[in-house]
Amino acid sequence: MKPDQSDPDLTAAEAQPGLFQALTPVLVMVSLLAFSVYLFGEDSSYGPNQIALCIGAVIAALIGWRNGISWTALETSMVQGITVALRAILILFTVGLLIGSWIMAGTVPSMIYYSLLILDPSIFYAASCAICAVVALSIGSSWTVAGTIGVALIGAAGGMGLSLEMTAGAIISGAYFGDKMSPLSDTTNLAPAVVGTDLFTHIQHMLWTTVPSICIALFLYLVIGLNIEATSEATELQTTLAMLRANFRINPFMLLPVVVLLVMANKKFPPLPTILSGALVGMVFAFTFQQPAIQQMATEMQHDTLAAVKGMWQTLFDGYNINSGDAAIDDLLSRGGMSSMLNTVWLILCAMIFGALMDRTGLIQVLVKYALSTVRGTGSLVITTLLTCIGANIIASDQYIAIVLPGRMYKLEFQKRGLDVKNLSRTLEDGGTITSPLVPWNTCGAFMSGTLGVATFAYLPFCFFNLINPLMSAVYGLLNFQLTPADDMDGVAENKPA
Repeated sequence: MKPDQSDPDLTAAEAQPGLFQALTPVLVMVSLLAFSVYLFGEDSSYGPNQIALCIGAVIAALIGWRNGISWTALETSMVQGITVALRAILILFTVGLLIGSWIMAGTVPSMIYYSLLILDPSIFYAASCAICAVVALSIGSSWTVAGTIGVALIGAAGGMGLSLEMTAGAIISGAYFGDKMSPLSDTTNLAPAVVGTDLFTHIQHMLWTTVPSICIALFLYLVIGLNIEATSEATELQTTLAMLRANFRINPFMLLPVVVLLVMANKKFPPLPTILSGALVGMVFAFTFQQPAIQQMATEMQHDTLAAVKGMWQTLFDGYNINSGDAAIDDLLSRGGMSSMLNTVWLILCAMIFGALMDRTGLIQVLVKYALSTVRGTGSLVITTLLTCIGANIIASDQYIAIVLPGRMYKLEFQKRGLDVKNLSRTLEDGGTITSPLVPWNTCGAFMSGTLGVATFAYLPFCFFNLINPLMSAVYGLLNFQLTPADDMDGVAENKPA
């Protein structure tokens, strides 16, 4: 059947883009992002980065239009790109609800309180990494861990006077180790599915690069912790504990919402209902146990019940706000709500539009094709795959694309070289999953920054696991170490050099 020529999405002839065209929007965008950071510093993600991404998207669209792609087709690709991110955006909003409700419920304050009592400053960074790793391994979600345990650990670090940037790095390192190694994780299931290998074969093969990387990271956090003194004195710590007790009812029972969420996640309930259930339980706990904390949100209301309703309502859409008289406590616990995620959503939308246009105009494919032309040996193939995954995280702004796109493009090349495809699935995770939170405009980087309250470029140097793991994978490739050959070598011999 002939295609309908009246379809506006179909073009008579689309010119193939060249390398210069493919590089132009990327170089412009990266240059503007760097200039944005120089001009605005940590505030660059609150508008300047979005403008840089939009300008890059405009250039990509102009190149596509010049090459014969209709505006309707370009617009459709932008809408489809945004659609890809809708699931992440919905999760972002529900995490905002969760954080606000758990602060009001006394859950986060209780977690901070007991962390301050139990965790010694000298082991805090290493312990934060280990705790997040264990929880993420059990539930398979780095985002859920960061939005719950991570928020509490950031609060505890603030109470101890420790580095928030280092703490965020430790949280993300542990969360992504657990996420990567968990059979419940979506990316851990996606990578082997894309290349055609078994889930547990994939996980077992990842142990070779992942376990040494997390061990090195834990060692670094431990050494740094042992050599850095907390800036808070014992009296300041006691003041923080007293302020938490004065403003919230603190006891272990307040941690029950955490248990509910972890059990639901472990039972493989979908993320949205799981997080919403955690927020709902938090609001029930707030109404039952934290009436003073609720009513101080609506002090002008004379009726207690109306004040409680208004306070809970406001917390859900605009976050919890505390006026304790202590600036540190107020800054620590005034957060959450759906509105707190709006800037992050704005960043994600701009990033997905840029990535969608780069894909529709064929510019990404040109860059990947050029990268493949430089591949010579096994080591360069592994490194090229890693760099492609990192590049996809930067350009397409989504970790799923950073797994699927290189997985499809390099699968045949791994097979031609007689390598088991589980080597590819491991490399996809080492390069795609792990580096996604290190890009400020990537969905993962935007989420982590928005949730933990620390700028991506500020915590990036301290995400030791996320930095070490891709390097470990590259070294394995160069040394041809733990690169399993394919069992079935039929059809491979003809691809070997004579």
